[in-house]
Amino acid sequence: MNLTTSSLPSLEVLMDLENENNDSENRILWVLNPPEPPGMLHRIIENINLRNRFFSLKHQPSTKLVFPLLQCVFPILNSFKNYNVQKFKCDVLAGLVLAIFAIPQAMGNASLAKMSPEYGFYTSIVPPLIYALLATSREVVIGPSTVDSLLLSSMIQTLKDPINDSIAYTHLVLTATFFTGVFQVAFGFLRFGFLLDYLSHATVLGFLAAVAIGIVLQQLKDLFGIANFTNKADLISVINSLWTSYKNNSEWHPFNFIIGFSFLSFIIFTRFLGRRKKKLLWLSHIAPLLSFIISTFIAYKVNVHQPKLEDYKIEVLGPIKGGSLNPSSLNQLQLDGNGKYLGPLIKIALTVAIISTTQSVAVGRLYASLRGYNIDPNREVLSLGIINIFGSFTSCYVASGSIARTAVNYNAGSQTMVSSIVMALTVLVSLKFLTELLYFTPKAMLAAIILSAVPGLIDFKKAYEIWKVDKIDFLACAGAFFGVLFSSVEMGLAIGVMVSFAKIIVISIQPGIAVVGRLPGTDAFGDVEQYPMAINMPGVLVVSIKSAWLCFANASPIRDRIEKWVIIDEAENGKGESIIKVVIIDTSCLVSIDTAGIASLVELNKNLILHGVTLSIANPRWQVIHKLRLANFVSEIGGRVFLSVGEAIDAILSAKMATI
Repeated sequence: MNLTTSSLPSLEVLMDLENENNDSENRILWVLNPPEPPGMLHRIIENINLRNRFFSLKHQPSTKLVFPLLQCVFPILNSFKNYNVQKFKCDVLAGLVLAIFAIPQAMGNASLAKMSPEYGFYTSIVPPLIYALLATSREVVIGPSTVDSLLLSSMIQTLKDPINDSIAYTHLVLTATFFTGVFQVAFGFLRFGFLLDYLSHATVLGFLAAVAIGIVLQQLKDLFGIANFTNKADLISVINSLWTSYKNNSEWHPFNFIIGFSFLSFIIFTRFLGRRKKKLLWLSHIAPLLSFIISTFIAYKVNVHQPKLEDYKIEVLGPIKGGSLNPSSLNQLQLDGNGKYLGPLIKIALTVAIISTTQSVAVGRLYASLRGYNIDPNREVLSLGIINIFGSFTSCYVASGSIARTAVNYNAGSQTMVSSIVMALTVLVSLKFLTELLYFTPKAMLAAIILSAVPGLIDFKKAYEIWKVDKIDFLACAGAFFGVLFSSVEMGLAIGVMVSFAKIIVISIQPGIAVVGRLPGTDAFGDVEQYPMAINMPGVLVVSIKSAWLCFANASPIRDRIEKWVIIDEAENGKGESIIKVVIIDTSCLVSIDTAGIASLVELNKNLILHGVTLSIANPRWQVIHKLRLANFVSEIGGRVFLSVGEAIDAILSAKMATI
């Protein structure tokens, strides 16, 4: 609601209202007569908030409307307010460094996704260009992600073999990318980005750690040059494949291992060196490109100019399709409703959308906090959806925010999303003119680049912190980890999510109730077990419901516990009557109540009356008092509903004084 200066009450009016409302009876009416709370449909519409999003500028003059509207559609324009030549130089340099880092990584991720290398190039061109215009983040770099690549390959290869039927497999990947974008657009447009928070941090941590190990297991094939190897990423399948290869003396290429392990060690060493000495940080950024150039030269010399070493030839990528912009892939999308792959692809897309979006938004929030500004999570999700939908039309597979490339972008000194635009244009030039030079790129080298990104996905320190702080959270982390490692991605996520939701349900419905008393020298009330110095008023039992929901699952235990305290007090009295004359229930923590909860309160009130005890309610929330009024419970307890526990006790004291 908008308030103008003229609509605000004057100081005199406010003082009169204060005097009028100083009476406790008036304050009780505040509780008993609130407006009707908004319904479920109203809250959903308010969450979507379409009117505020699209028509907030309608009251501005049309001459001043154009540029703010453009800023709303293209947030990158906000970055140009104080833009100068120096910032442009920083962006160009960061973009070039990004391209050097992204080109070999894009090919490696495409290989991990069981796609031809050019698809890694395609996904590093169109998605970053679109995202740079639409997103609110200034640092996130979009492109093929290691996690997304493994997710797609591990799930889609159960539908089509990427080796024997690579064309059909590629079509399914592009279709999954389209549906991933559709889900992300829905999340962003309906402002459901908050739903991603239900995928707990512990679950994501365990999931990413298992995915990292799966990446390592899958890269053993290219790292060792093993001829026959499983396409699955779970631990048991890989161990069986390794054992079968060893038992059958399968062919492998030691030169592959030497090259892969050597350059993997080099990349990791330069990264360690860059962290220790900031002046050498540039070396860690160009290490993948240096490794790529040197290893390609070695592979060329070994495979072409050393015929005597024919038995030890190095496996290379071979021909790469290039020389043009991203080709259209509209006709490759498998959107036929009668197709047998449509249902599985939608499930795969939902899984990838959730993981991809969670990772991207988390990366954006991290670097936005380092730069001192905020991003719009829903706008980020919407932008991801748009780039993946358009990407699926232009031969791109799922693109998301890359942890490694975003770190390189930030450390290289980028100022705006111009650095991503420079990177995409550089990759485009490389695709057009340099693909012939990539023929002899060793597969083991690409495996090394992928493996170098694995340490960033495993956080042992954080896992140990979760273990110390919350054992149930650690159970979700471990469940996701072992589920992915020994079964599948879907199973790991399902276990982690089920444990997380089970935790939420247990916490929300557990019969949390405590006796509270007034803390000396204050108007506050606290748990008498936590604060032994808390003072209880004689004849008054004040209990606080700590659960957020009084429902069928916890209503009976809470009612039984209150009745037990009254009965025990009556038994200790020895006269057959209870010393406790008033029970006050503090419902300030109670967010909602169902019919079973109301029925338990009704029964509690009847049982307390039999013992000569009256029941009062203090500080009920909006939805709670609304339901209690509809159920006529307020009238059953004689309207004893108070604004606070203190007000309820004051009312008791006043009643006692009146009888004296």
